[in-house]
Amino acid sequence: MLVIVSDLHLTDGTTNKDISADAFRLLADRIRDLAERASSRADGVYRPIERINLLLLGDIFDHLHSTRWLDENPGQLGFARPWDDPQTSALSAKIAAITDGILQHNADSLAILKKMSAGQAITVPTAPAVGGRLPRRQPVPVHIFYMAGNHDWYFHLTSPAYDAIRQKVIAAAGLSNTPQLFPHRLSESPEIERICQAHRVYAQHGDVYDPVNYDKIKGRDAATLGDAIGIELIDRFPVEVQRQLGAMLPLAFIHALREIVNVRPALLAPAWIESLLQHYALKPSQAQQIKNIWNSLADEFLRNPFVRSLDKPLALDKVDALEVVLKLTKKTSLQFISDITTFVSQILWGGDISFSKHALKEQSFLDRSADYIVYGHTHHQEIVPLDVHVAGGQPTSQVYFNSGTWHPLHELARRNPNEANFVSQNVLTYLVFFEDDERHGRPYETWSGTLAWV
Repeated sequence: MLVIVSDLHLTDGTTNKDISADAFRLLADRIRDLAERASSRADGVYRPIERINLLLLGDIFDHLHSTRWLDENPGQLGFARPWDDPQTSALSAKIAAITDGILQHNADSLAILKKMSAGQAITVPTAPAVGGRLPRRQPVPVHIFYMAGNHDWYFHLTSPAYDAIRQKVIAAAGLSNTPQLFPHRLSESPEIERICQAHRVYAQHGDVYDPVNYDKIKGRDAATLGDAIGIELIDRFPVEVQRQLGAMLPLAFIHALREIVNVRPALLAPAWIESLLQHYALKPSQAQQIKNIWNSLADEFLRNPFVRSLDKPLALDKVDALEVVLKLTKKTSLQFISDITTFVSQILWGGDISFSKHALKEQSFLDRSADYIVYGHTHHQEIVPLDVHVAGGQPTSQVYFNSGTWHPLHELARRNPNEANFVSQNVLTYLVFFEDDERHGRPYETWSGTLAWV
């Protein structure tokens, strides 16, 4: 049995609120139920499964959204950014500090994973119940593997400094990874690849199809425009608002402003700001001051040498699209920023944020070595039929899955988007794939829950 989750975005607690340990307890309960059902075989006989695999498919830790990046100014000891040389001691020390913060802030949650891996949380009956008598139960170890995404790509860097960081994560969560690099592609881990192949699954985080968060030339061991947006705008903005105006603003507004990290897509952040200004009915003078802070940070961001280095001359690219979004905030009300989201989406994602079209081009789909293509990254849980072919005389389905997220999600309402209204929800998704005759021969099931935001 293979369980896949992604995009937990566990932080060090310096930006938005993290998911609680209750979500991990719920996962443990669900895996226990799934393991028992998986032990019922296709031939009608009950045989306890002996192993469970849990694949953490990227963006489990979120190093990007931490105010620790802002503790030092350029030139000061300890200052670092993701686009610096990753082998510098300053950057590895910053990642180590943020990782330590994440481990401490989410200790209860990670302890649940560790108990699962030690065989202390998941048990299955040794045999079916007979005559109303409950059989004894036996433990089933959960082998937990971590693959890197774009918010935790530092786990893909190789050097003794990053090995030491990964070792801490392995110890805290009970991972089956080795400390020498957390893979970004299945081909980088023969063991994970073998497990996925046994379940007819091809899996990757999916960031490779997002030009804002992946550099096709430099690969996964390089910072992207998304890193700069996250640190220099999304992380910095609430800090600056609180620093300059905090005493004059409602505390609830400050807390809500920190949720800017969960706005999707991130380029709708100005619309989120406008929605909060309307919801909290701030004075016009306060609202303008807040907008001025955003505009000032946007100007500084667009002058950032790293950002300028990504701008392609004589080409309409992602930096140009970003300039359009940010500069419009200076010329008109922030609520009209949503007018150009279609334009930006067309430049960045071809007008479609679903990654199912990329699944159709995966080699494992084309050569039919995988029936199930799994990505994360978008935070939008999806199940998309891809194809049907005949294997062993039986029709076999090929399906694309997106593993969604375990986090709050704030999305712009479809009706009257110019009014900058957002619908907020807590969501949780996990995918389950069964091997051979497990679960009566049923190959997969998925679960997605939604809890209204209050």
